[in-house]
Amino acid sequence: MEHLIKSTLAKLNSPQISFADIRITKTDSEGIFFQNGFLRDYSSSMDSLAIGIRVLIDGCWGFAGSRNLSPENIDKLIAKAKSNALSGALFSKEKVSFPALKPTLANYHHQPEINPFSMDKEEKIAFIGKLADAIKPAGKIVHSYVGGQFMRQEKFYANTEGSYSRTSFYNTLPIMSVVAADSGQIQSRTWPGHMSAGRAGFELFYAQKFEENTDRIMQEATDLLSAPVITEDKADIIIGNGHLALQLHESVGHATEADRIFGMEISYAGKTFVKPSMLGNYQYGSPLVNIYSDSTDPKGLGYHPLDDEGVPGKKADIIKNGILVDQQTSRQIAHKLGLEPSSNMKASFADDFPLVRMTNFCLAPGKGSLDQLIASTEHGYLLDFTKTWSIDDNRNNFQFTTEIGYKIENGKLTGIVKEPTYFGITKDFWNSCDAICGPEEWAYHSTFHCGKGEPGQVMQLSHGVAPARFKNINVSVKM
Repeated sequence: MEHLIKSTLAKLNSPQISFADIRITKTDSEGIFFQNGFLRDYSSSMDSLAIGIRVLIDGCWGFAGSRNLSPENIDKLIAKAKSNALSGALFSKEKVSFPALKPTLANYHHQPEINPFSMDKEEKIAFIGKLADAIKPAGKIVHSYVGGQFMRQEKFYANTEGSYSRTSFYNTLPIMSVVAADSGQIQSRTWPGHMSAGRAGFELFYAQKFEENTDRIMQEATDLLSAPVITEDKADIIIGNGHLALQLHESVGHATEADRIFGMEISYAGKTFVKPSMLGNYQYGSPLVNIYSDSTDPKGLGYHPLDDEGVPGKKADIIKNGILVDQQTSRQIAHKLGLEPSSNMKASFADDFPLVRMTNFCLAPGKGSLDQLIASTEHGYLLDFTKTWSIDDNRNNFQFTTEIGYKIENGKLTGIVKEPTYFGITKDFWNSCDAICGPEEWAYHSTFHCGKGEPGQVMQLSHGVAPARFKNINVSVKM
């Protein structure tokens, strides 16, 4: 592959081309899914190859990608990428430009503790099947689901500045859920939540204690059927890690992808309320709120030594002491905004055009344990495990519902509430944050399913969070 990518790059050494890069990916994936105790789906795709060639000619990008890596087809892709750039340049209102970078050479090869692709297929199915059997419908449990997705990808990247990287990683997504029903209503519980993926192999099923939590989620789903709802108009809420990761993702992560500022991304609720004039002065959150993009931490799914346009991995402060100070950018957009590129250009596969994407997008920890935070809360609710959510096109006005909430009275948990719902405006919400738990509570929560772009791409990424408290939040859903 190294010879192929470098020989292809040599064909792009032309005065006509001001910049070019090439990516090749080799991807393996596997899925095992049980429903109501029975194996419903097994899928496997091995050695899926893809190549993408991107050129910058006369200030316009041209791209071509394919799953066919034959020499004849690569020559056709080069011609197509050039043609696309030349055609696009005729209609471009603004020429793409950005400063050159020093070349970077990088290697990263992750090895899981338990390689799911070298495990015996029947061993994997038997383990997940045992979990499925433990949560199969009985009593008020009417539906159950358990499964695992496994991915391994090797990537080669090279550009005309001399940068070259070869990386490989394993990601795993385990999930299980149950649904309880009685008297015309249903309630659900998942474990360990919808952002349960990790940079790991099969060991993630053990690390996240699936076997130990089957009884718990069945009991909680059943108990939620008769649990009360929140009746106040406003309350203090503590949001647990699993759900706070999604709140961060939707109301800060997507909002600070700077391609949205310039209308380059608009399809997947793709705008943002953020404006260039806000950088350096906009009070996005309270002084406790520090949020950063970090592609340098190999424990998260967003780690890379080099992004998909040759920018070395970087930790960039996005919100510092509550103030919006930076954006997630490409080289082109960073240059337009007068910023340093943040190493956030990623493509799901080589035949996808790279987009500004979250990598490891994190809320920095504060101080103290969750128990201490609860103890310091006179009245409120602890919410966790996402159930439903919505947010407007500008990433400004949102509503979230979690699967379960725990009422807090005088610093103690006193019972559960069902379908706790809260809503608000992004700036007001993050400015209401008055406490964030410390490093001992901080952890990555990761997803396989962040959609963006047209044609659509699905990205795997991580959020580092610790439970946090937000004051006087709208929690009423009265009609």
